[in-house]
Amino acid sequence: MIKAVDINCDMGESFGDYKIGNDDKVVPYITSANIACGFHASDPNVIDKTVRLCKSHNVMCGAHPGYPDLMGFGRRFMDVAETELINYIVYQVGAVKGFMDLYGVVLQHVKLHGALYNYMVNQEGVFLKIIDTLKKAFGDIIFLTLGTGKTSGFKKRCRDMGIKIALEAFPDRNYTDEGELLPRKYKDAVLHDNELIARRAVQMVKEQGIRSINGRWIDMDIDTLCIHGDNEESIEAAKKIRDYIIQEGIEVKPLSGFIK
Repeated sequence: MIKAVDINCDMGESFGDYKIGNDDKVVPYITSANIACGFHASDPNVIDKTVRLCKSHNVMCGAHPGYPDLMGFGRRFMDVAETELINYIVYQVGAVKGFMDLYGVVLQHVKLHGALYNYMVNQEGVFLKIIDTLKKAFGDIIFLTLGTGKTSGFKKRCRDMGIKIALEAFPDRNYTDEGELLPRKYKDAVLHDNELIARRAVQMVKEQGIRSINGRWIDMDIDTLCIHGDNEESIEAAKKIRDYIIQEGIEVKPLSGFIK
């Protein structure tokens, strides 16, 4: 039986005078935060504020780098040379880690954002090069990637190489029959029923899997659940998810507490 799971949220996505998300409202319900690094969202002042917010709630911090795409919020694929892409990522993680070092906060993990995250699910070779570079630059950190029917084997291979991998699931997203996220261009890609979202979260953790939009069962080795805090409904969903999981006797704790 699964004894522990992490709950994470993408945070620090405001920019200048533009406020995105309700970080202060969702932070009580999470154990890990993925902090935007300035390329798809955020700026130095927002990063500073977000790191301090997480520290005050004992939430572990991670960097959330993406494509250099402020206009498209990092959700558009960019054909970038491999070396250039890796340099983009190192640059972004370094920016966030600077603020973490300032406040004595540990860089727990790195989670790629948006289109880059989705693209790397099927680019194992490039992803491993990114991981190797980030380990050399920032030490023994945890790497988040999408849990699918295929990534359990990838997780085992990584652990055999001494790489810490955490597989992630999204209770408020529908999945394809291949076990990947249904693209947002489809109207049913995102769920809005908080009760359903919370029950799906429990199923994902207890049964280590989820049914696709067409009813196909997909086995998943899930370590962390990604929730959202961009509206009042999502805050209520976050609370329900945490409450329902705890009611099942499963401990909610940060990745560093059980990913070894």
